[in-house]
Parts: sequence; C-alpha cells; structure tokens
Amino acid sequence: MNNSVKKTGTLFLIPNTLGEENREAQITSVLPNEVIVQSAKLKYWVVENAKTARSLLKAIGTINPLVCPIQEMHMSEWRGSKTNTDPKELIKPLLEGHDMGLMSEAGLPAVADPGAEIVAAAHQANIQVVPLTGPSSLMLALMASGMNGQRFLFNGYLPIKNPERTTTINSLEAESRKFKQTQLWIETPYRNGGMLESVTSCLSDGTQLCVAIDLSLPTQQVLSMSISKWRNWIKANATTVASLDKRPAVFLMLA
Repeated sequence: MNNSVKKTGTLFLIPNTLGEENREAQITSVLPNEVIVQSAKLKYWVVENAKTARSLLKAIGTINPLVCPIQEMHMSEWRGSKTNTDPKELIKPLLEGHDMGLMSEAGLPAVADPGAEIVAAAHQANIQVVPLTGPSSLMLALMASGMNGQRFLFNGYLPIKNPERTTTINSLEAESRKFKQTQLWIETPYRNGGMLESVTSCLSDGTQLCVAIDLSLPTQQVLSMSISKWRNWIKANATTVASLDKRPAVFLMLA
C-alpha cells in the first residue's frame, strides 16, 4: 500500500516592472537576480494581463534562458471578481505538483492588484506561497514624499464623480489631520489631471500633497508641497500638468 502524499507546487509571487516600455533596460535595476532566475524556471502562470506578462518574460529571456518558449507556457488571466473563473480552477497545476508564478500588470502581485484572491486560494489549499522582492509604487512614493511613514492608509481609487469625490477627499483630509496619517491613493492615468484639480480646489492651504510620477523610470518625478504652493505651481506649469494624463501616478496627502 502506497501511503506517499502527492507533493504540491509552490506559488511564487513575481514582481513586474512599473513601466511598460523597454523592460530589458529596466529589469536589472529594479528586479533582483533571484526574481529573474526563478521567473525563467516557471511554465505555469496566473497573470493580470497576458500581453504584459509575455513582455516581461521576453525581457527576462534575454538575461536568463526560459524553461520553454513563451508560446508553450500555460498562462491564465485573473482580473478579480469580473473574471468569470473560480480561483481554485486556476491553481490546479499547483495541486498537480507544478510550481506557478503570479504576476501583476505592474509592481507587486496582490498589492493594489486583484491577485490577492489567488494567494488566498493557495493558502486554503495548503500551498506554499513565496513572495519575491520587487518595486512597489506605493512604498516608493511614501518613501519619497516626506510624509508620515509610521502611520499611513492606502485608499485604492477614489470616487470618479462629484459630490462623492469631494466628500471623500475632505473626509480623508479630516482623518489625516486627526490621526497624523498619510493618505495614499491611485488614479487611472487619463484622470490624473482631474484628480489634481479636485484636490487642489477642496483641500486646505496648509495640507501637504505629493504626486509621485513614473516611479523607477528615467522620467521619474516626485512633487511634494503644500496646497497653496501647488496652486501657484499649476499656473506656472501648464504643459507638465497636461502631461500627467499619460503617466502613472500615486497621490499622497498629509493634513
């Protein structure tokens, strides 16, 4: 009688670059060699965006040979609850003994990313989960903001329309003032300009606002100043403000 227990695979959480262009030039400066080597070994993947995942793996393949051609890899997409698939179905290769990678479209999987459900499913199945080091736009922005790094709160996306947006921003400012807490949030790039207009119109003059743009890229820019200074800066930098609608950004506020 064979009492051996079938070995399960390991779920590796694979960081991605924060920028889409020229990943070959980016990866050696933002991803440790351990990530590059481990990524090259994996044939089974759950990814937020297959096109983005293939792009990173192609770049990795220029440094470390991949275990197989990208076309032969098993790659499933997961974009959260809107994906009409049970996470348990996506992790079946793990139960069959295959190692898998979980990759976000940018940065760290399961952080400001729908991959958390895949990680939870792995834990429920007693699968080993191994997070690997990589860039986090949220942490990079917090580091560079000059704001409170001891107490902070990430709020995801704020409401798109008013009055809900203004009400939320004012509420975050009040909470920040009460608890001396840095508030962080993100926005879809094409709405960055609208977000900047909203916060500078409704926040108090002395409240600090930081906008961290293109983090880890050659075009990186971190602007951190009071709302009163922001209003003057916006008037003097119309071209830069217009360019925000094409660049990934993190917003931070401390009242």
